[in-house]
Amino acid sequence: MLASVNQLLQIVAIGVLSIFRPPYRWKNYLREISFVGSESFLVVIICVSFAAIVTIIEASYHMTLVVQSDAMVPGFASLLIIRELGSVITALLIGSRVGAGWAAEVASMKISEQIDALKLLRIDPIKYLVSPKIVGSVLGTLLLGLAANIICLICAMFVTKLKLGYPMPTFISMTKLFVEVQDLVFASLKLMTFGFVVPIIACFYGFRAKSGAEGVGSATTQAVVSISVAIIFLDFVLSYVFSHFY
Repeated sequence: MLASVNQLLQIVAIGVLSIFRPPYRWKNYLREISFVGSESFLVVIICVSFAAIVTIIEASYHMTLVVQSDAMVPGFASLLIIRELGSVITALLIGSRVGAGWAAEVASMKISEQIDALKLLRIDPIKYLVSPKIVGSVLGTLLLGLAANIICLICAMFVTKLKLGYPMPTFISMTKLFVEVQDLVFASLKLMTFGFVVPIIACFYGFRAKSGAEGVGSATTQAVVSISVAIIFLDFVLSYVFSHFY
């Protein structure tokens, strides 16, 4: 247990510090940003859009049932999308897709002795593999999450008009009433935190992979599960901390 914690902390420390130390392999950084952002764009947008639609419909039903009016649905839905829905769903999808890919990549390199070859060439495996993934994941998750929030709000606006009958200007005015600048700031901090966790956990299990195809599969599964749990836990912690500033 202590050895695992020490290895995890080593990955975090060296991975972060190596970002600011030459040589800078810009091609690796750009590749990872593209892998996280552009290649995950479609699946994230589709999922968060349908989540926004379900949120509007369910909120309208229950609010009408309880208070006999759904006039506050646009404001509440916008706030929920910005604070929780867009960030968490984006992070979970990235954690599943990107985290699995990175864990499998590092695990394959481990069992095929490519990591040992890097060491023989005096190339730090953590700097070479982890640092670009940290930068790519943090920036990619942030940009993708913000884009997902915008598209999510647009979908919610159209559903509010078609399903509830409220015009788009009403949705926009309610959003301005409920959502503040600090909500966007806190959502961005959440996205960057989630983005930082994904490559750390994925590479951690990749470096610990056992030999054989079964070892790669096991490392990938453990990485995805741990990333999902970590995102949910960090969302709770950050939401609790941010609640003191609302």
